[in-house]
Amino acid sequence: MARYVVDTNVLLRAVASPSSQHALAVAAITRLLAGGNELFLVPQVLVEFWSVATRPVEVNGYGWPARDAEAKVAELLRQFAILPETPGVFPEWLRLVSRHGITGKQVHDARLVAMLNIHGVPNLLTFNVSDFQPYGTLAVSPEQVR
Repeated sequence: MARYVVDTNVLLRAVASPSSQHALAVAAITRLLAGGNELFLVPQVLVEFWSVATRPVEVNGYGWPARDAEAKVAELLRQFAILPETPGVFPEWLRLVSRHGITGKQVHDARLVAMLNIHGVPNLLTFNVSDFQPYGTLAVSPEQVR
């Protein structure tokens, strides 16, 4: 049994049936759970989820009203355990960005890695595997889940 944090991009595709990667995201989550693995969410992922879900379609969002995003987040919180923010996340994030020379928007990925490290979760289910290579995190793409 392994432990995974589910990245925002997987959640978004899992809830959006028009996405070309919808079936792949749903199948990966289903297989991992059926295999007895533990899947977690972190607050950052839910914040990012809300941002994309409520952003207008013309700027790569889903265009949902806030009440729809709220309902979906509530559903996700019933389905998955959430790992809490802890005081150790910021120092771990600072260590990671300093050690790896991280700049720009990749600082958000480093924060996600900090959450995994603090909670001892070795795996991340994500469509952006290459974004996490600098950290040695075991990033797993839904295509890799068998």
